[in-house]
Amino acid sequence: MPLIRVLALALAAFVPAGAAEDYQVYTEHPRILLGRSRLRLLKRDRERSAPRWQQFEALIEGQARMPEGPLADALYYRVAENREAGQRAVRWALGKGPNDLRHMALVFDWCQDLLNEAERRALAGRLRDGLEHAAKDAGLPAVRARVLAAVAVAGHDPDPSAGALARIIEDWWQGRIVPELKSGRDPLPAAHYYSLLEVLHVIRDNLNIDLRRDAPEYFEEIAARRLLGYYPASYPAGENDYRIPAGPLRGEPDLVEAALARATDLAIVAYDLNSPGGQLLQGWLMNDRFQMCGPFGAPYELIWANPYQPGLSYYHAPLVFHDSKYGRLFVRSSWEEDAAWLGTVEGRVQTFREGRRGVLEVKPGTAPVSLTEALVFIAGPELRFKARLQAEEQVFVLGLKPRCRYQVEVDDQEMVEAAADPGGILEVELPPHAATAFRLREAPSYSGR
Repeated sequence: MPLIRVLALALAAFVPAGAAEDYQVYTEHPRILLGRSRLRLLKRDRERSAPRWQQFEALIEGQARMPEGPLADALYYRVAENREAGQRAVRWALGKGPNDLRHMALVFDWCQDLLNEAERRALAGRLRDGLEHAAKDAGLPAVRARVLAAVAVAGHDPDPSAGALARIIEDWWQGRIVPELKSGRDPLPAAHYYSLLEVLHVIRDNLNIDLRRDAPEYFEEIAARRLLGYYPASYPAGENDYRIPAGPLRGEPDLVEAALARATDLAIVAYDLNSPGGQLLQGWLMNDRFQMCGPFGAPYELIWANPYQPGLSYYHAPLVFHDSKYGRLFVRSSWEEDAAWLGTVEGRVQTFREGRRGVLEVKPGTAPVSLTEALVFIAGPELRFKARLQAEEQVFVLGLKPRCRYQVEVDDQEMVEAAADPGGILEVELPPHAATAFRLREAPSYSGR
């Protein structure tokens, strides 16, 4: 029996029942991120000399040092049909450079028609080896790399793609991630969220499977979460301005993270063009001064941005986002860049005022924070509060015990019982335009036989 047949049978033994039918990839190359409609849009941008194409072309033709050179060269080949750039990407993939499974998959897929048979077999073998060696890493970037590799190598003997995709979708996503999301815990790090968007796109484009349907509550308000999860003030850089996503307090903002955050938003809009949240996010993205022009961001701007898609003004978006399922709160006083902002980030309460970030200490005596449409209190040991609402403000108490039930006593109202969310946040309904006192008390637990 030929060796290739033996290998194919051995790999088939690891494919779950039904996977051969459910997870087979039949799409033509290029099949990763550059489907027919998107590639047609990019070629049209080139023909029209759209600003994002001009910027990307200037970087490539000017031999700028691209942080993700294989991606940039392969993309330039695919859109401009520039064989020199494509051959550079192929030489990188065939060389003894770093073992970068994601970029190798992109080069194999996007430059498929530049490969001779020997090169095609060599790269397919590397992709299969990478799938095997990276199989135990459950981090988002590693999972993303395996998805891209499995889809890229599909149809090339021996074909391990169906088994690899089945394990990712059924074991990793449905078996590990979705149960966490349904329980109110978010195991998907914000810093790696762009990796998730590539996974969503590639699986839907090639298997017609929308992974969001397994956890709809997590994705239904994603646009609002993204919009309010940025600090208000933009950050001017040499190549373009950036919006900075909320994150751990440290020195200067990480502009690679900021670029990936914008790429994530662009990919969200591309995934669901017509949703109301997506249209608000599109309105947020289509400001020319935020177009990514640097060597890292320009390829992502070209791949995902769609200036032909109409958007809605984000000034119509709510200023308050409370995610009671996962225990998150983001509030800003307005949509202007000089707005005040408050948000819960990695278990801490951050503020942004007058261009500066800070941490709001969760301790007794901390003054409430008023931000136009929300009033935020910090819990102390006595859990007694006084408020005078100026308008239809939402009232939140932070620093409570996560998921603990509380009795809420508001002046001149009947006592009600409510539970703090997983982040220790409780929303309290108070009458507007009135001075009101309220008190919280842990609800007694009852047990019966």
